[in-house]
This record gives sequence, structure tokens and C-alpha cells, in this order.
Amino acid sequence: MMRLLFVSHSLPPKDRPLDNLGGMQRVALELDAALRDSPGVSYHTRFLRAPWRTIHIQSAAFLLRSLPALAAVARRREVDVILFSSMVTAALTVFLRPVFRRNGVMTAAIVHGLDVTTPARPYQWFVPKVFASLDLVMPVSAATGEECVKRGLDRNRLRPVRNGVDTDRFEEPGFERGVRGKALAAIDGADALPDGAVVLASVGRQVERKGFSWFVREVMPGLPDHIHYWLAGNGPEHSAIRESIDSAGLTHRVRLLGRVSEEELAALYRGADLFVMPNVPVPGDMEGFGVVMLEAGLSGLPTVGARLEGIAEVITNNRNGRLVESGDAAAFSRAIRHYVDDPAVLLQASRDAYRHTRSHFSWTSVGAEYVDVLKARLATRGTTAAPAGK
Repeated sequence: MMRLLFVSHSLPPKDRPLDNLGGMQRVALELDAALRDSPGVSYHTRFLRAPWRTIHIQSAAFLLRSLPALAAVARRREVDVILFSSMVTAALTVFLRPVFRRNGVMTAAIVHGLDVTTPARPYQWFVPKVFASLDLVMPVSAATGEECVKRGLDRNRLRPVRNGVDTDRFEEPGFERGVRGKALAAIDGADALPDGAVVLASVGRQVERKGFSWFVREVMPGLPDHIHYWLAGNGPEHSAIRESIDSAGLTHRVRLLGRVSEEELAALYRGADLFVMPNVPVPGDMEGFGVVMLEAGLSGLPTVGARLEGIAEVITNNRNGRLVESGDAAAFSRAIRHYVDDPAVLLQASRDAYRHTRSHFSWTSVGAEYVDVLKARLATRGTTAAPAGK
């Protein structure tokens, strides 16, 4: 029986499950549920549950409180492994490594992407120290793993484990065009769509790397007028996206939905025709994985995405979508029209995306992989543990 403690600062409040729920937070929430049901594991948690508006303040206090609490857990030898949900919580190991090693506690951390690539110089100075204090680093993609290696991580302590998706989160999708279109009725303003409209969807924080502004400016003008683009989410690039919409004269075809409820998100996934991940490279930022593509696939939405970073490890051509070169507007246009110009092709692609997502990315299988990797490393930690240092 492996005694496992999962530490995370990024869960939403229990009474407000949609507060503070981005990709990293969704992973922590759903991995927690998967680990609770894992056979052969005595499971414990130390969580901070906080809304987005106060998480930064509360996180600092949580980390300070966790220092003596985790030291006490180690001294009492109550756990075999501590798994940290990100590099933020894993920073505690820099200060606690001696007590963990003396008491035989193995440490591991999940790395998502931005939590290792954030370009601030003090942060980048600190990242290698966190890696040196960990026994195992578990990035969510091989691309994220390479960013860890660039920052000094020993490959012997690297083991990527991809993200999963809660396969019970959404209703089984209806695939036919008419059935899908009715789902959009739950979103305010959907009745303004003209007959025969095709809806492309994107979901995510509106930051430069997502490429939303680029897609509006460079791809949408070249697509037929019946193809519309709906974006859910908000962020610092909102104004830039709005300017791209206005300058391209696309206010009638591109709609910014802002932050949506869980019901509206499900309706968008179920009602749209195609999902789009038009990411562009941004120094110091990266798409570590892209959980939204799994959510889309689970809803029967194939993805047209940029062959970039973690996206390339989620999309398998002709299984759950297509990859095209980042920044190639013509390639994006061709891939989109490959699906939407032929209803039979789109229908089959929708069914394939649903089946592929359920069979390859369920949290049941991903959670089991986490447990297997941790158990295997625990069995050999005498030869793979982090160096003691000075």
C-alpha cells in the first residue's frame, strides 16, 4: 500500500466549483477524484481552495503554513510520497528536502508549462533549485518536459504523464448537424445565427500565445461568410481581439462570449461544429497541454490546431482532428474547410473525436498511470533520488 499525499494550492471553493477553474485547476480537481479511487493507495490531501480574485494572497499564506505541516508529516513518517500539483507548491521542497530525505519521503511534482517557463529572472533562477530538490518531475507533455531539461532537470528524474478528462462531465453528444445546432440555444444571442451557419469555437484565457487575435485577423476573412467564430473566456488580449474583429469588419461573424457558466460551456461544445487551437509561439510562454481540446473531443468536436508544443501531443491526425503549422493561415483555412464543406466528413470526424478521447484520455487510465509511475520510482528511489546537495 503506497501512502500518498497530494498537495495543491489551486482548487476552487467547494461551494463555488466554477470559481478559479482554468486548465491547471481542472487538472488538480479531476486528478484528485481519480486518485481517491485508486486501488493500493492510502490517499491524503493538503489543499487550498480559493476563488481567483484572492488566490495569490491566500497562496502565500498557504505555502507558509505548509512548511511546518509537511515537515511534521515527514517526521512522523505518515506518507511515502508527496505529489505537488505544480511548481508553485513544489517550491516547498527547496526548504524541506533535508527533512524529507532523512525520513524517506519521496517527492514528485506535476509541471504544466507556464509554471516552468515564466520568464521573470528571479523565477528562472529559482526553477533549477526546485528541480534539484525533487525525486521525480512529471510534466503533462514531452514538450513541457524538454523545457524542464533546458532548465537543468536530470532526465533520469523526468517522466511525462499526459492530462486526462472526466468522461462523465458532459452528456453524450448528438452528432448530426440539426441536433448539434439546437444545443446553442442555451447561449444568449444564438438565435441570431443565420440558417446554415457553421460555428467554430475556441475556449481559453485570452493571452497572446492562444493566437485568437491572429486567427480573427488572418484566417476568418478568408473563410466563407456562413462560417462564424465564437470565443469563450477572457484575459489581457481581449482588447486586441476586439480590435482585430472591428478592423476586419467581422462583428457579424465573430462573437466574444466572455466568461461562461458550465452550462453555457457545455452548450458551446455540443452546438459548435469544429474546435480551433490557433496558437502562436511566444517566448517565455507555452501551451503545456490543452485540456480544452479533450473537453471538445468528449463533446464530439474535432480540433484544428497548431502543430506546436503540447497541442501536438493531444491531436492525432484523422483521429480527433488535424494539426497544421502555426501561423499558416492558408493551412488553417484548408483544414477547416476539409471538415465543414462536407457534412459526411464532419459527422464521421465528430464520432471519431468522441471515441478517441474517451478511449485514450479518461482520468481512470491517467490516474492509474500516475500511481504506477510513483510506485515504480518509489521502489527504485535509492538510485534515483535527488542529490543531497550542500
